[in-house]
Amino acid sequence: MAIRTQQSLSGFIATDPQLTYTERGEARFYARFGQENYRREENGEFTKLEPSFGNLVLYRATAERAHERFTKGDQFVAEGYTHDYSYEREGQQIEGEEFVAKKIGHDTARTRYDVDRTPRHQAQTVERDSPAREQSREQSREQVRPFDPPQQPQQARQTAAAPVLGQ
Repeated sequence: MAIRTQQSLSGFIATDPQLTYTERGEARFYARFGQENYRREENGEFTKLEPSFGNLVLYRATAERAHERFTKGDQFVAEGYTHDYSYEREGQQIEGEEFVAKKIGHDTARTRYDVDRTPRHQAQTVERDSPAREQSREQSREQVRPFDPPQQPQQARQTAAAPVLGQ
């Protein structure tokens, strides 16, 4: 058995994501991804080079959630492993490599988004009822929930010094 080394990957979704199902009925997300490349010049500036591309796959519930949330052009970060594959098609041997992501999310350094902080068990209850699920999605898109930070006692606010990063 080969040991799979955990790897991180960042890039952009280069093609429209596809959701298919394996012979065992498991969801499979597939998209081509791209990574921007740069060369550092002697004067310290960077020259943008052609991007490199690869195959990105996810399976099961992660694949379904990714298909709902990602579209062509989205910047992402993922954790997973590289998988070499080989198969025969029309008499020719096809070989390649794909990144199998176990976890994936939008790149927060390059993406603006809203976070749904509904407790997970409540969200799962809503998702089980299809008409309610769709209505809930529409309502959450229309609502902007303000963020109310936790309240601290008055005395604690006066005595607590703000931490300074890097010191």
